Amino acid sequence: EVNTIHFLFFVCYRALIFPLLIREGKPTPFFTFVLALLFCVFNGYLQGRSLTTYATYPPGWLGDSRFITGFLGWLIGMTINIHSDHILRNLRKPGETGYKIPRGGMFEYVSGANFFGEILEWFGFALACCTIESLAFALCTLFILGSRARQHHKWYLEKFEDYPKDRKIVIPFLY
Repeated sequence: EVNTIHFLFFVCYRALIFPLLIREGKPTPFFTFVLALLFCVFNGYLQGRSLTTYATYPPGWLGDSRFITGFLGWLIGMTINIHSDHILRNLRKPGETGYKIPRGGMFEYVSGANFFGEILEWFGFALACCTIESLAFALCTLFILGSRARQHHKWYLEKFEDYPKDRKIVIPFLY
């Protein structure tokens, strides 16, 4: 039940709150929008069905070290994700154009700080839930966002001569 609440909180943030915070920018291609929507609907169904129909937890699960560690990973990841999105949204002042190097928070360590936060969220969620479906989604998130972070990192290095060379791609101090 608590795991379902974590999942719903994230989905509500991404679907309802996050879009309202985005400043005007490049439009999203319709095909990309449809693919993202289908992916989210499928994943939402898969996670919701898994948690409400198949997952069973022993008494005291909320005090189990796996749940507590997973919950903390989820919470820290979501905090990093929200903070990184805030930094990205505020790179330019109103009316300003051009690209800037994100600074602050986890951007001091990785190019894809927002991606790192989301990856951490979903691995924390997977640990808290201990379901094959949540692990599958965490791994998908790692591969998809890891690839996007690599593309962003490469772009930053090509675009900015002064881009910090010691920044990793998506996992602090490792990759």
